[in-house]
Amino acid sequence: MSDHRTTAYAALRAELETLTTEAFRPELAEIDRLSTLEIVRVMNAEDATVPAAVAARLEPIAAVVDAVAERMARGGRLVYAGAGTAGRLGVLDASECPPTFNTDPAQVVGLIAGGPGALVKAVEGAEDSRELAAADLTALALTAEDTVVGVSASGRTPYALGAVEFARTRGALTVGLSCNAGSPLAAAAEHGIEVVVGPELLTGSTRLKAGTAQKLVLNLISTVTMIRLGKTYGNLMVDVRASNEKLRARSRRIVALATGATDAEIEAALAATGGEVKDAILVLLGGVDGPGAARLLAGARGHLRDALDRARAEAESRPQPQPQSQPEPQPQSPAQ
Repeated sequence: MSDHRTTAYAALRAELETLTTEAFRPELAEIDRLSTLEIVRVMNAEDATVPAAVAARLEPIAAVVDAVAERMARGGRLVYAGAGTAGRLGVLDASECPPTFNTDPAQVVGLIAGGPGALVKAVEGAEDSRELAAADLTALALTAEDTVVGVSASGRTPYALGAVEFARTRGALTVGLSCNAGSPLAAAAEHGIEVVVGPELLTGSTRLKAGTAQKLVLNLISTVTMIRLGKTYGNLMVDVRASNEKLRARSRRIVALATGATDAEIEAALAATGGEVKDAILVLLGGVDGPGAARLLAGARGHLRDALDRARAEAESRPQPQPQSQPEPQPQSPAQ
């Protein structure tokens, strides 16, 4: 090995030793000697600390959601970029948005260093390339309306850093999600979210607590953004895409829960709206036909509550039929 590479590895090792996510825990040095049940209990207790770490960062997470929703309402996209476990979690979150919220697959995108093949097999060296991240975002034709969330447990992964740095040159909103305090990733982004979960059960295995924390934060970002965009009605997924039998049954249940209508009324409303759950609810609660529901939702930018308010306002403004006047009773002549 050359002196240059030896020096580089020494510097990287020294850097890793400063990271909380890489810290060694001597109290767990003989965990392999414990019984299976004891190990399971220890690991479960470790996992139980993650939600509290996420809770400590709810204010910056909420600020990110508001900023993302504002851009997506104008047509922007949400893009996750990461390597390894972090990249897989981003791809997972993005892939779940179309069936859950009926989003276009291009609206929420997950990029993983090394491309789709890296989802199932490690691509050596891909995470070390800032240039690869720039190339992946260039292929998306990134704009200033988009948001790029760099995801990295360590907060130093070159691919995630490169994604955030490139996104800033395009004027896009940038977010850095990591699990170490004072991370370069958070510093590089406009919004830094650092969920410090502490050292892992297995030293440096950030697919554990750090991975769980990242999954929870990505759930928060995508789900609450979709709520802000009107993709739900209360806690009902009214934009669900009925692409299989289970989801078709769920669609009918959602309409029933939102309206209290009978099965026959629900089937008629879904037939009138081409199976669109949100439109069907508006037909039943707003007293409009299928085209009227589509028009009102378009005017309300997809927000069902606003569309319902518009439907009721239109109904109240229509002239009400006046009762027909009855002829005045004629006095009866006295009986002869």
